[in-house]
Amino acid sequence: MEMGYMWMRRVRFGVNPLFLAMAYSSSATTLPCFPPHPLFSFTCFKPPHLISLPSSHGPRSISISTPSSCSSAASLLSLPENHDFPDGERGQTYTHLPKGSKVLLKGLNYAEFQEWVQSHGFRPGQALMLWKRLYGDNIWAHDIDELKGLNKDFKKMLSEHAELRALSLKDILTASDGTRKILFALDDGLVIETVVIPCDRGRTTVCVSSEVGCAMNCQFCYTGRMGLRRHLTAAEIVEQAVYARRLLSGDVGSITNVVFMGMGEPFHNIENVIKAADILVDEQGLHFSPRKVTVSTSGLVPQLKRFLHESKCALAVSLNATTDEVRNWIMPNNRKYKLSFLLETLREELKFKNNYKVLFEYVMLAGINDSIEDAKRLIDLVKGIPCKINLISFNPHCGSQFRPSSDEKMIEFRNILAEGGCIVFMRFSRGDDQMAACGQLGKPGSSQAPLLRVPEQFRVALNLGM
Repeated sequence: MEMGYMWMRRVRFGVNPLFLAMAYSSSATTLPCFPPHPLFSFTCFKPPHLISLPSSHGPRSISISTPSSCSSAASLLSLPENHDFPDGERGQTYTHLPKGSKVLLKGLNYAEFQEWVQSHGFRPGQALMLWKRLYGDNIWAHDIDELKGLNKDFKKMLSEHAELRALSLKDILTASDGTRKILFALDDGLVIETVVIPCDRGRTTVCVSSEVGCAMNCQFCYTGRMGLRRHLTAAEIVEQAVYARRLLSGDVGSITNVVFMGMGEPFHNIENVIKAADILVDEQGLHFSPRKVTVSTSGLVPQLKRFLHESKCALAVSLNATTDEVRNWIMPNNRKYKLSFLLETLREELKFKNNYKVLFEYVMLAGINDSIEDAKRLIDLVKGIPCKINLISFNPHCGSQFRPSSDEKMIEFRNILAEGGCIVFMRFSRGDDQMAACGQLGKPGSSQAPLLRVPEQFRVALNLGM
């Protein structure tokens, strides 16, 4: 008995970064301490708070999805090349509901949303009215008082059984170029960051986070220094876009694009990311075009295939190297999903997608991946894959070993790709004076993921000597 209620949960075991981190924690001095517990027992930090109602469930069976309570999985990325890299966590199902729990509405897709409203005795038309007040009609309601025009009994039911808000606004920082970084506090005290990037061509993009921290440990990424704290729920992802429209549409104009390029590896949290993307593109709600919602991955191949099969949204793949040797170092998940396997998977999967191009992201690191030979290899690597390539200027951060390639080097690299028949763009820094640029989000703290050994041939480029 705890706080007047009882609840139980079943856990579907999979490749869980918490287990991997515990298994290897003895060899990583930088890993935060885990709560003492046997290998297969869990400490739940808080009762579940996101309820989904699949149509296959009877009236007495409720499925609840909660964020992972695992700490940083930093140590698992200093492991040997054949280590089984984490693919993502399985869902957790709770069989009993704590008294007083409310449904977090932004965690439901429209089918679940309508079913939940009907289960309380109200009509589907009332569900649509509520949906539009949460996501459309320039209302973006955050509390019951903002739900104008709804039936009084309906509002009373909502106040008793529903929660409209998943995030709390902590701060908004404005960079000199107009980029905004929004800091949100979560219910458990953790903080995530969202970036809104205005563009003078009438396009404004919101960059959302999918995790608190990241388990991938990409060596050039500040978020990767944090390790993984936990996944975000679908509601916490969706509400970043809702908040961006609510707070900033008046200042920056219509927010037209969403990119899953904030904190975290989206495909490490695949269930919640696919669900959030589905909510973002719903025509009765936020109504983002699927072509303007882009989900980026470092290359988790099984989840990439699932995404291409289940989602209509756009895909970006963070490539950043043209050889396995370099990519194994700067992006350790390449140890499991080699470049050839990743690219051949894309080559095969995209045969079945019409008018679909993957976006390859390539962060330019001086002396590491920006040579003429790299450009020529990149042309060969992407042959047969419908794609665009985005060359990204590296954004320095505290503790970084890398330097950005010069503008002249980026232009030379771009020209070689263009001459080779590639569609190529260049993305320069936005918001870097407020640590809002690509690869700068998060706050690692005192316990950080490990830096991996620098290959000998790159030590000079990093001014480390031989």
